[in-house]
Amino acid sequence: MNFETNFYTEQGEFTRTMRLLGRRVELRIWPASFGWRFGDGQSQRSTSPGAAYPDLEITHRYLKEGRVSPSVDTTYAAQFRVGGGPWRDVAGTVTIAGSPQSLRVVEARPVLVGG
Repeated sequence: MNFETNFYTEQGEFTRTMRLLGRRVELRIWPASFGWRFGDGQSQRSTSPGAAYPDLEITHRYLKEGRVSPSVDTTYAAQFRVGGGPWRDVAGTVTIAGSPQSLRVVEARPVLVGG
């Protein structure tokens, strides 16, 4: 409760290749932004997926103990090309809602230990 909680996701870029009307079509898809919902009514938008500890990029300080269900929605952008031609932007984006994860918020209490 009295420390920042670190958040990150491992959503990354991916590609797909298919044939459409006899032509090779390549798609390049990447996360363009993230909508973090911390489960206590607070939220944040970022272009960063966050990072594992100790790189604290996306953090949240919970003010009360208890159970929360944080999640992250990922908004994807894309480009395509046909037959090895130039890459072109796909109009618009698609947002995929993340599954809530169970998190128990507890208060941390420091203890000095002599030795």
